[in-house]
Amino acid sequence: MNTFTLKMIALVLMVIDHIGYYFEGTPSWLRWLGRGSYPLFLFCMVWGYQYTRNRKRYLLRLYLMSLFMTFFSYTVDTVFVSQNGYGNHNIFLSMFLVGVLISTVELYQKDRKKGAVLLGAIAFVQLLYFLMPNIIPFTRNLSGDLLTGIVPNLALNEYGFSFVVLGVLMYFLKEKKDLFCVMYILFCISQFSIEMFESGGIGATQWLMVLVLPLMLGYNNQKGPGMKYFFYIFYPAHTFLLFYLAEFVFQ
Repeated sequence: MNTFTLKMIALVLMVIDHIGYYFEGTPSWLRWLGRGSYPLFLFCMVWGYQYTRNRKRYLLRLYLMSLFMTFFSYTVDTVFVSQNGYGNHNIFLSMFLVGVLISTVELYQKDRKKGAVLLGAIAFVQLLYFLMPNIIPFTRNLSGDLLTGIVPNLALNEYGFSFVVLGVLMYFLKEKKDLFCVMYILFCISQFSIEMFESGGIGATQWLMVLVLPLMLGYNNQKGPGMKYFFYIFYPAHTFLLFYLAEFVFQ
């Protein structure tokens, strides 16, 4: 199973998940299936990061797409005012942060001084996030989702710090299948425990991402067809279409 196949599976799961997200009254299992989408995309991202010829360009592309999604979300919610809103969709920001941390760890392994400097820069950006409203007045009116799209925050991105850590662990364990499986299953257990605690024992769904583990283990280290820009375009296009249909057509 190559990267393209995994991405297409992740894409289908993502669409199913977002149908459940936008349309009220849809079966709960749509959201359950969707739990495997981001981990699959993340898995493909870390392998792509391994093989890319230019990591700086790769990271720049992710960050620019993150900025685009930030201002796209703001524009949609401003122009198409609705009861539920467009929502926070920025998979690119989370992946950008994963890539930055991977490079930081690898740089620290080669050169501790340079690695420490990069780590310090990351820490400064995290601090800057909280200082921005005091430094630049207009940012006081930005929501947390919008602000972290501009000033990447490890904890306040769409998927949170735990999934950034998951991406880093995926990268360093991707060629050690046994350890990868143990890490991934433990992560799913932790998600189950956290959600059950936060919901007061009502239920948990994120742990269902464990169902895509066999797909990851079936990866054959082959890229398959390219079409990378298709995924960049499809992401905002399908979320907006579903949002518009749910809020203004089938409401």
